[in-house]
Amino acid sequence: MTETPTAPLAMPRHFFRQPHARAELVQLAARLIAEEGLEYGLAKRKAARQLGLPANFPLPANAEVEAAVRDYQALYQEEEHAERLRWLRTQAVTLMRLLSPFSPWLTGAVLEGTAGRFGRIEILLYPDSAKDVEIFLLDRRIPFHHGRPRQESQEAVYVLDDEDFPADLLIEAPNRERMAARYADGRPRARARLAAVEALLAAEGEVDNP
Repeated sequence: MTETPTAPLAMPRHFFRQPHARAELVQLAARLIAEEGLEYGLAKRKAARQLGLPANFPLPANAEVEAAVRDYQALYQEEEHAERLRWLRTQAVTLMRLLSPFSPWLTGAVLEGTAGRFGRIEILLYPDSAKDVEIFLLDRRIPFHHGRPRQESQEAVYVLDDEDFPADLLIEAPNRERMAARYADGRPRARARLAAVEALLAAEGEVDNP
């Protein structure tokens, strides 16, 4: 009796193209971040959908996408990106001076240099109580609304509703100030005091004395 040869198992096309598909995903996610201002997780998921990748396709790490964002900005948005970044850092200095009672730290894309046309200032604060910051903003009639904490360590997020100060105030417990700051995915989160941000801008000739 002759056996009928068994047909080879059909493998999905992306199985053979995974390295190529991953590179496409990284590049598309970087473009979505640079052009549309999406956050990293959303950009990666949207890019995967647009490329028709399966739901279980392994997404790249944020650090890999961030490197692609820097490349994209340097290639396609060099002048615009540099101008926007200087403006955001200048506004961050003004805001940090205002928030000096709470020993603010600049963090996020504005400090790291990847903030683009939709970039927002992120400032870490470690007050005795989140309510202290809320009262401070209300007393000075600074418009804001409550945002959703992005990490378990954040007690509150205050989103400033001011076009001149597109900023998110990230409130954490005071005992966390001495701990190394990290993003939700575990990556180290760079942060800088006011003096360091002023020095950064002074080197570019962009900061004025208070």
